[in-house]
Amino acid sequence: MNMLDPGRKQDYIPAAFFIHFGKDYSAGQAAIDRHLEYFRHTQMDFLKIQFENEFPAVPKINRPRDWDKMPLYHKDFYEKQLKVVEGLVKAGKKEALVIQTLYSPFMCAGHTLKHAQSGGDIEITRHLKDDPGKVKIGMEIITESVLEFVKECVKLGVDGFYACTQGGETHRFKGSSLFNEYVKPYDSIMMEEINRSCDFNILHICDYCGGYDDLSPFLDYPGQVVNSSLELGDDLLTPKEAGTMFNRPYMGGLDKLGCIVSENKNEVITGVENVLDNASDKFILGAECTLPADINWNNINTAISTAHNYKRT
Repeated sequence: MNMLDPGRKQDYIPAAFFIHFGKDYSAGQAAIDRHLEYFRHTQMDFLKIQFENEFPAVPKINRPRDWDKMPLYHKDFYEKQLKVVEGLVKAGKKEALVIQTLYSPFMCAGHTLKHAQSGGDIEITRHLKDDPGKVKIGMEIITESVLEFVKECVKLGVDGFYACTQGGETHRFKGSSLFNEYVKPYDSIMMEEINRSCDFNILHICDYCGGYDDLSPFLDYPGQVVNSSLELGDDLLTPKEAGTMFNRPYMGGLDKLGCIVSENKNEVITGVENVLDNASDKFILGAECTLPADINWNNINTAISTAHNYKRT
């Protein structure tokens, strides 16, 4: 929290990396225990809860005009995830900030279409290009569902959200107003709600489905911290440049498939130190997205320990 104080020098560099724990640890006490085991083994600086309660496929939504069939999910839909949130808040809040992963309405719309032969990610893009006015109906319903989850998490005591967004990638809507008119407004509703309710929210600009050549649509998004890839078109930003662009603390710096997955401990240490030498004044070490599930947890501990012990000049 001290890092968010613009008048306070940041001597200690926090760090956090995320993985999915697999279906055996997606719910119940097994999920709670696995999150805590990972958090304590890696010594990361906040307890981030994975979201494993994705919207299910809705086979009756096949065309843009079908989005009026989108179900409205209430608290009972999120019950398994909320039990994990409740358990981790109780177990971990005294040790660190507890941050819940949150998928944007656009991403949830893609999950809803994952039954499509082309895959949900491609299909939601096509639907918006073909008839955005019809898709808007579904986006409104999804946003209402997501807000129900947010409010329940806030009641349980989370300190913030890791708010994931997509839709602005280069391959989707470049040259049109579709992102600004049919994706961003629902992101804004979600993020304004979490910003009203919590003090530590991370805006995650997800590049899982594709890269970006323009991040300007996200510059006015809420969120006390920003996490994104450093690849911007053909350019490679430094962490310092990314922090300056968003005028807030930047989280990231490491490629999720780079030195962090090396079998050589010294390569991990050297890679982290190179990132920290070019970090912004307000900075959290991390990756641009989720790490491979089979990564050696000791690598993550090494990266985080290197950040904690780094001496700024």
